[in-house]
Amino acid sequence: MRLTDILSLACIKTPLDAKDKKAAITELVDLVNAAGKLKDRDLMLQATMEREATRTTGIGNALAIPHGKCAAVTELIMAVGKPAAPLDFESIDGKPVNIVIFLASPPDRTGPHIQALARISRLMTDQRFRHALDAASTAQAVYDVFASFEGSEFH
Repeated sequence: MRLTDILSLACIKTPLDAKDKKAAITELVDLVNAAGKLKDRDLMLQATMEREATRTTGIGNALAIPHGKCAAVTELIMAVGKPAAPLDFESIDGKPVNIVIFLASPPDRTGPHIQALARISRLMTDQRFRHALDAASTAQAVYDVFASFEGSEFH
């Protein structure tokens, strides 16, 4: 699986307008909804907020991966947002986030969801990837960073 197979330009926003965690999640859910990827926006938002309430998805390295599983989607989807200023996401390392990657999947498709989380986590351990993503200021630039680093993983 390549993340660029589930990420489209319409699902990347930089900068996000959000000033807090809830607003960032809502903005990314609205982004994928506007791109026609959701059957039920409110159900997706509720599932994602409920998941977030169980444990923060601010995983460190300035990254948050809010995610939800529900019938609002028929396949794994992804969105990326870069807040205008770092957001408090109640991250496990106590630091704010500057990259928010939203994932959503149907409840019966855990495998691809786990694969995507693993690929994102692996990419984020690469300091060059994080710096390139930090420097990307347009949706195209963000997409190109993912495409470039995913491409290099296969060589």
